[in-house]
Amino acid sequence: MTFTKEQVVVRGKRTPKWTALLCGVSAVSLISAMPGSAQEAADEESRQEVVVVQGIRGSLERAMDLKRESNGVLDAISAEDIGKFPDTNLAESLQRITGVSIDRSNGEGSKITVRGFGPDFNLVTLNGRTLPTADIGVIGERGNYGAGGDRSFDFSNLASEGVSSLEVYKTGQAILPSGGIGATVNIRTRRPLDTPGFQASAGAKIMNDTSNENGDDYTPELTGLASWTDNTERFGVGVFGSYSKRDSGAPTQQVNDWLVFDPAVDGTFGDSGYVRGDGSTQVTNAPADDQLWAVPQDSRYDFSDITRERLNGQLVLQFRPIDSLTLTGDVTYARNESEEDRFEQTNWFATPFDQVIFDNDGPVATSVFLQENNNGTKDIGFEQTNRATKDELTSIGFNAEWEMNDRARIILDAHTSEATSGGNNPLGHSATFVAIGAPVILQHQVDFRSGFPIQSYTIDDSASGNNNGALDVGDLASQVARSAASNMKHQVDEIDLRFVWDFDSSSLTVGGNYRDTTMDRTTRTTQQDLGSWGFSNPRDVEQFAPGIMEAYCLSCVFDDLPVGKADTAFKGSATDLFTALSAAYPGNALNISETSDTVGEEITSLFAQFDMEAELLNRPARVSAGIRYEDTKVTSTTLQSIPSGILWTADNDFLVQQSGTKETLSGEGNYDHLLPNVDFQIDVTDNIVARASYSKTIGRVAYSNLFASTTADQPNRPTALGGQVTGSSQNPALLPLESDNFDVSLEWYYGDTNYVSIGYFDKRVKNFVGSGVVDRNLFGLRDPASGLAGTRSGDALDVISALGVDRSEANLFTMVALIDKNGGDVAAAQAEFAGNLVGGALPQSYVDNILAAYDVSANADDPLLMFSVGQPINNKEGNIDGIEFAWQHFFGETGFGFATNYTMVNGDVELDPGASTAVDQFALVGLSDSANFTAIYENYGFSARLAYNWRDTFLQATNQGGDRSGIYVEDFGQFDLNVSYDINEHVAVSFEAINITGEDQRVYHRVPEQFYYSYELSPRYLLGARYKF
Repeated sequence: MTFTKEQVVVRGKRTPKWTALLCGVSAVSLISAMPGSAQEAADEESRQEVVVVQGIRGSLERAMDLKRESNGVLDAISAEDIGKFPDTNLAESLQRITGVSIDRSNGEGSKITVRGFGPDFNLVTLNGRTLPTADIGVIGERGNYGAGGDRSFDFSNLASEGVSSLEVYKTGQAILPSGGIGATVNIRTRRPLDTPGFQASAGAKIMNDTSNENGDDYTPELTGLASWTDNTERFGVGVFGSYSKRDSGAPTQQVNDWLVFDPAVDGTFGDSGYVRGDGSTQVTNAPADDQLWAVPQDSRYDFSDITRERLNGQLVLQFRPIDSLTLTGDVTYARNESEEDRFEQTNWFATPFDQVIFDNDGPVATSVFLQENNNGTKDIGFEQTNRATKDELTSIGFNAEWEMNDRARIILDAHTSEATSGGNNPLGHSATFVAIGAPVILQHQVDFRSGFPIQSYTIDDSASGNNNGALDVGDLASQVARSAASNMKHQVDEIDLRFVWDFDSSSLTVGGNYRDTTMDRTTRTTQQDLGSWGFSNPRDVEQFAPGIMEAYCLSCVFDDLPVGKADTAFKGSATDLFTALSAAYPGNALNISETSDTVGEEITSLFAQFDMEAELLNRPARVSAGIRYEDTKVTSTTLQSIPSGILWTADNDFLVQQSGTKETLSGEGNYDHLLPNVDFQIDVTDNIVARASYSKTIGRVAYSNLFASTTADQPNRPTALGGQVTGSSQNPALLPLESDNFDVSLEWYYGDTNYVSIGYFDKRVKNFVGSGVVDRNLFGLRDPASGLAGTRSGDALDVISALGVDRSEANLFTMVALIDKNGGDVAAAQAEFAGNLVGGALPQSYVDNILAAYDVSANADDPLLMFSVGQPINNKEGNIDGIEFAWQHFFGETGFGFATNYTMVNGDVELDPGASTAVDQFALVGLSDSANFTAIYENYGFSARLAYNWRDTFLQATNQGGDRSGIYVEDFGQFDLNVSYDINEHVAVSFEAINITGEDQRVYHRVPEQFYYSYELSPRYLLGARYKF
């Protein structure tokens, strides 16, 4: 919330019972205020005309004034004119503020990190009211199982044209709602009584996204905003509406996962199943005996067609029946619908390898070149995916401000707001994905030495394809159909009542706030075998789904990223394919897993803040001191499916089978806090301001950490060959992060729009969420691939050793399946295995036949499967500090100027990439330096901004996968251009270019040599016109 001497904003609470309360309070306020104000209304004084400077310079001047006059550390961005915000995207604007960096989705700014604290720990308010957040997060992401559950706010859901200003509070204040440990960001929209009369604007833009391949090359953005008050300025109406559409393409590359091994736990590379048993594997730069080593599971190329449609609307009604009472009602609505069709090419490793080259200069020996020859042909994958989501935000609010007399005011604010996010494709899923492939690969290799995966392969379609010598639709066969349906709803009801007393040189604000929030999330995933991973029915795609798939050149859509062989790939409707192929295999069981999670929070607050202006050493000074008490009660309930077993379906593919039964789990938490703040400011000279601040703030953990659920993950490969098995259990009793914040700064204002500032901040944080890992069994599940003596997999390993064949995943699965086939007769199974060897190896066609015909279920002889179960716990502390520098300058009346800032952020805990894979590590994520430089020209109706935004490499996630690795996003810089010309006082035209140089993103796993993900981005151009009435 924003509080100044001119205006104090408040917030509210939901449910029908509040309707009567609000109406009653409004009536009491109106009746109480009328007697002393009727004559004042009749004798209203004339107002002095105020000239408001518009444009870039005016926007920067207003933001600078807010910064200078604020208590604590505040930065702001102001609209350049009605309906004209500096950037199309609010997050892109926020990154120009010192200490703020952004996360991008599909090339657009979406979420923010402030002073090293990620999106979960920055509170976003709309006109001072806590906004609900809901985002299941699958569009443009690596995986398909995004389910949401965090507290981050996606700024791309809001159109910038309806915003009058953005305010970023970096220090805590008692009158601000809690939750923003990094910052509290307040989005201000226009109020009609603030700008009397009639004002309106309408705008239209045409966007050209040069990444687009199959959508519309030119898409619209339309906005309209109007504000009106009657002649007495007693009644006002404000309306805003916007619509935008964007079609884009996304060429990406990825590795499903890297497997990192600790020789002290897993053995050396030379003794692993990745090398051939006869010693023929050529290994270059082999890992040292005590060095971690890593291999990738596969390499993938993808192309996505993405469409986004956004609709925003706002209605504001204001009524001032008497001078001392202002009533405001408002409704805000936002809808964002996105759809993505992704077409993939996957080359996976059957192992063992024939050639491996390691880069072993660092703490981890990373395999950067791998090649395998297949005894026969294996498959190349072409998974088809459709992902679609619909996000909605609805907020209904009421505000009443009554000036009881010249010194006292009462302010009541209430709102009920709801955000939803869920699957929206034709089947009701958030993701529908169908694994198909062509079993035609003779040999396959991938080279990571360029920093990206360069694939190469040779084919032979004579055995399992259509035998025409070319990779085409006729070679395609079905494997597995899967779906994910996630839905999230976040409800916030809030009511805030405060009293403000203004004295000659001071003010006192006291009040209370009640916030009731409920977060509901449901997930449903399905998996059904079609032709199975072993292609039991070759060439069935054209048989059962004729005409859906078509060939295209995947490598041709890459313009920047180096790419290997992908001249022939396939694309089609994933939902049509899912429907057709699922119907073709009605007898194949559908494995369903469902969860329903609910987390409720009741937050009760009392607060007081005292502001005083005085002199110190004959210089103007200001002190602000406050305290906030908060009590939070948490309840959590989960209804989840109960697993019944682990099914081994192929060499390194496992499925957690569901029993069809569900159970309810619950938990609760409770905590309270006293949150003080003290801000001191002194004008050292007429132009130099010094500040010092202390505050205590809290940041609540993600809702998904508060669930009462327990999850068992499938193994990533047989445990007998080093497979890693994880599980998770959440914790409703988690406490919020607590931070003691210290800030000092010095600001020199040497002109109407010129200033230089430097500041230092220090945040000492406790209750960081770490992970307590316990090795334990979950749900009584057993391990069919343990390799222990007395089990089928143990007998299979003995046979493999006796025959001297490769200790590979495929051989192990095949041998276990043969033991089952022969009724447990190991000798008979060995004879059949040996009888099918050709040149000391099983033909791939025989392996495919076995895994198509058999799945391996755990039996009573198999041991209980031990999961490394992680549970979030408050067991970590950390310190974040940094320096912020900002400089804004205009060169007289030339029209030229610039605005620049640089932020350095340091943390005292970092990941060790050479640490054991068996140990969880704690580190501070999101920490990175960031910078922005904007060159400005504005004169003679012409304005232009050329901006460069940069963010250094940062840690995105910790303890990922069974090897507990970190994921890093590499440094990224982007140039943007915005040019506009005012033809006259009513009409203006504009041109925008975003990411002019088409910079791309790269992500790596544990060390830079372990390529993980890359996203090729392209420039976007917008041509627009705006009419101001």
